[in-house]
Amino acid sequence: MSRLENKTALITGGTSGIGLETARQFIAEGARVAVTGTNPKNIAEARSVLGEAALIIEADAGNVAGQAAVAEKIRAAFGTLDILFINAGIAKLQPIEEWDEASFDRSIAINVKGPYFLIQALLPVFSKRASVVLNTSINAHIGMPTSSVYALTKAGLLSLARTLSGELIGRGIRVNAVSPGPIRTPLHDGHAPTPEQNKQVVDAIAAQIPLGRFGDASEIAKAVVFLASDEATFTVGAELIVDGGMATL
Repeated sequence: MSRLENKTALITGGTSGIGLETARQFIAEGARVAVTGTNPKNIAEARSVLGEAALIIEADAGNVAGQAAVAEKIRAAFGTLDILFINAGIAKLQPIEEWDEASFDRSIAINVKGPYFLIQALLPVFSKRASVVLNTSINAHIGMPTSSVYALTKAGLLSLARTLSGELIGRGIRVNAVSPGPIRTPLHDGHAPTPEQNKQVVDAIAAQIPLGRFGDASEIAKAVVFLASDEATFTVGAELIVDGGMATL
């Protein structure tokens, strides 16, 4: 298929998990793709999986000052940008009494602040028919214990999908959101200090999914491909929930 033929795309956090799979599908659909990441092991894996078809940019999603540099690299490589998938994020789950200011600020920086200023920096680079997709979460809708800060950041992104869709549509930029349920990615490997405790957390999450399993990154990537493509040209400020029925509970 070639739903993204001749389109340019940037995926933040595109060197692992949902981002890497989405990059793979974007390329298969004909797009020229750039991905960002910071982990050397993940960057090496992305180079192996994506090959020469992708531009890999080392960038910290939470570094506000660095977002302008990312935008400049996209301008230099592509000229204009047709698709932005804001995917980079962290999911730290712990009780409210265990949070400190530094950890709180880091979650806000990576999940909300950095993405906001990346969109701002890319405004002169976006094409006149651009699509922005924000990776939010079903946690923005449900009251899952220990997810207070994570859910807060994802609810902020979901709000941005609505407000920026109204603000940017006059420039030809569509903004939408995809809200995954729990997806089997490395993001879920760091919820707890030990592997045993982490398994308990993961098992407890899986028990809340009506389908009885975590989702696969490819299932989210397919939704992002749709929102990024011209098949979704009349879709503005929408949220596509892909959660195995979790929000129905």
